[in-house]
Amino acid sequence: MSARHLTMISLGGVIGTGLFVSSGETVHTAGPLGAIIAYAVGSLLVYCVMLCLGELSVAMPYAGSFHMYARKFIGPGTGFAVAILYWLNWAVALASEFTAAGMLMKFWFPNSPEWVWSAIFMVAILALNLMSVRMYGESEFWFSSIKVVAIVAFIVIGALAISGIIPMSSEVTGAQGAPWFTNFYADGWFPTGIIPIFSTLLTVIFAFSGTEVVGVAAGETKDPHTAIPKAVRTTVFRLVIFFIGSIGVMAALIPWHKSGVSTSPFVMVFQSIGIPYAADIMNFVVLTAVVSAANSGMYVCARMVWSLGKDDMLPRVLARTTKKGVPVYAVLVSMAGSMVCLLSSVFAADTVYLALVSISGLATLVVWGSVVVCQILFRRSLAREGKSEKDLAYTVPWYPFVPILAIVLTIVVVVLVLFDASQRETLLYMIPFTALCYAYYYVRKWVKDKREKK
Repeated sequence: MSARHLTMISLGGVIGTGLFVSSGETVHTAGPLGAIIAYAVGSLLVYCVMLCLGELSVAMPYAGSFHMYARKFIGPGTGFAVAILYWLNWAVALASEFTAAGMLMKFWFPNSPEWVWSAIFMVAILALNLMSVRMYGESEFWFSSIKVVAIVAFIVIGALAISGIIPMSSEVTGAQGAPWFTNFYADGWFPTGIIPIFSTLLTVIFAFSGTEVVGVAAGETKDPHTAIPKAVRTTVFRLVIFFIGSIGVMAALIPWHKSGVSTSPFVMVFQSIGIPYAADIMNFVVLTAVVSAANSGMYVCARMVWSLGKDDMLPRVLARTTKKGVPVYAVLVSMAGSMVCLLSSVFAADTVYLALVSISGLATLVVWGSVVVCQILFRRSLAREGKSEKDLAYTVPWYPFVPILAIVLTIVVVVLVLFDASQRETLLYMIPFTALCYAYYYVRKWVKDKREKK
């Protein structure tokens, strides 16, 4: 894959229903300025993590890189736990994406059963991931391109509506004539208070999960020394523009108390300025976002399973690939895992599925934290070998300030989880699950070593 594939794959994993639909709820909870502050802090953490990941990925371009770095610099048990947590995170996400795809198709086919559409999209995603890495990258490039065009159009049209160049219904904006930025301070700069900003920060951090897919794809990229740094820079820059730009536009055009999840803010803006078939257009865009996220999710899941099989942490059969380099068994196992999550969301939503969602909730944060720690340990290993950063093709700027800042922000988010009653459950499920991952790895290793001695 090339740099353009890497960039779009990373964007594809991040830009989804969270931006097109749930962003309105973020503004409603934290207020206009509060939402922008939360996304700015989230962007800062993502930027720091991506810089650390960029250095590691260029120096060691492994496919399924996270657990490889954790295994090498922290320990094999940690490497295994990181891989399983990340795999589960995407398996749960896949289940929700397939469910969402079925719901979105009912917009056009109201009398059709959702499960039929979910099954169709499952087969389509499976086929794309079984063909070739190039086919996956190319399909993800075009899926993500549609989302990017929709966001750019929203920001441009929104900016024209803010200035009054394009007239917009006063029932939506709450202002006569050009609204400009009156909705930012009409009810005070922080109408809901300061505390909601911190609770919203948790949601924002998780909304940015997916940027790290660049690291997973590093081992299957042409010229990683050039492609990865370029993908890191462009991905973070575009995320800041797309997320903060979109939030700024919707906050300026839609009063914070009218925002929510019942109607997409994108649809509200397009409809209020008279764009025909606005609901159909946005339903198509959101459907594309869902399929794109599922495509990225399946890729990531398969590469994690393949990598674990290759390192004999899981049965080696899972590391087998086709002549085109596709890990068929890993893809099939990942699809089976997502189907189990999907079935649990239907038949055991309050027990099994709740536990799975809770465990996966902090998985991205654990991965990000492990990446930053590995980067610090990597630099120390260079020093022990008598090398310096001058020997690296790509380095983290402002070292060690960047990784330290990333660690501090990660700890802050974990502390917020403890103080947020709605999020506290994630730790209650995640801690014992992580302990089981360690136990499985070391028990399996003990059994394997005992057999080899015989």
